[in-house]
Amino acid sequence: MNTKLTLNIERGLINKAKKYARNQHRSLSDIVENYLSLITSHRKRDRFKLTSNIRSLKGTVKVSKKINYKKELAKSLSNKYL
Repeated sequence: MNTKLTLNIERGLINKAKKYARNQHRSLSDIVENYLSLITSHRKRDRFKLTSNIRSLKGTVKVSKKINYKKELAKSLSNKYL
């Protein structure tokens, strides 16, 4: 059963998200629903299993401890997809 949800989100972000959804031939509601389903999944560990190739790369790059990894990743993904 679907239920209506009201969110308060910055207008510019909504416009970018709608454009992204249009380009993906999906509804924004579908994208949000799938994202919420993904982050609430009980199988989180399964999504993050590293292949042997990726494990071999772990620790090869040194990054300043001052960097906010999550913030930089979010910025990069926003630039790429929105």
